[in-house]
Amino acid sequence: MLSRRELGGGLAAGTVFRRRGSEHPAPPPEPAKEPNLARILRTRKLRVGGSLNEEPYFYKNSGNGQWSGILVAMAGDLAAALGVELAILETNWAETVTELNSGKLDLAYGPSPTAKRAMFADFSTPLFHDTYAMLARKGFAPKSWAELNVPESLVGVDTGSAREEAVRRFAGNAAITGFKTREEALLAVQSGRVDCFVATVLSAVAALKKNPQIGELVVPTPQLRAAVCPAVPYDDDRRFRGVVDAWGEDNRGIGQIRNWIMAGLAKLGIAPSDLPPDISF
Repeated sequence: MLSRRELGGGLAAGTVFRRRGSEHPAPPPEPAKEPNLARILRTRKLRVGGSLNEEPYFYKNSGNGQWSGILVAMAGDLAAALGVELAILETNWAETVTELNSGKLDLAYGPSPTAKRAMFADFSTPLFHDTYAMLARKGFAPKSWAELNVPESLVGVDTGSAREEAVRRFAGNAAITGFKTREEALLAVQSGRVDCFVATVLSAVAALKKNPQIGELVVPTPQLRAAVCPAVPYDDDRRFRGVVDAWGEDNRGIGQIRNWIMAGLAKLGIAPSDLPPDISF
């Protein structure tokens, strides 16, 4: 057992040690979180999330690494309005909200807003609406989502995507098979291993233009629409959210959003006549 003298000496030594340690300078305090707009203007860079193989929204040229697509054109115009450089950072729909919340991205265009996602990302007003549809094997053409939502329907999905989420939401009773990529799921439709692949009209017509043998475009009723909304990280300042809102309102009002959509489709050889007649943006 320690004597009082030994115990007192130990405490004194500890006191001396702490006193000496306190002589070292304290680490600097963490800087206050920089508002989104201030950071973008300071770095002169707008970081936008881009997903691979998501034509006509996003496309990355494997040869030169350049990005193109409808949403790339829109993001580029916003960056130009801010007087900064556009930087497309590769991501995927499943990670987008997380990367916004962590500060890795300044802006993203998907997935569509939900109450749960809005807890972690600040969604702006929709730029436009795409419409849910399906790429179906020949001979499979359900007229409604209710007809698809039965155990006899074989639906292929790319696991972890916004499309899988849509299928489980609108046709959860169907027999759903997951594939690693969208391309694998589309090949399953073409070979007849599954009946269909749920997508949106714009991505479906792009896939069919690339490979008409996949199947046929079917737009079930009622028409279900997917909002294409810019999303930004939350901050107390919210000026960047205001800039995005104003930019979107301006370009919707003058018809420029539709112009970017049609120009992006035209680059893939898709004419207005290739779109379903009752589809609007």
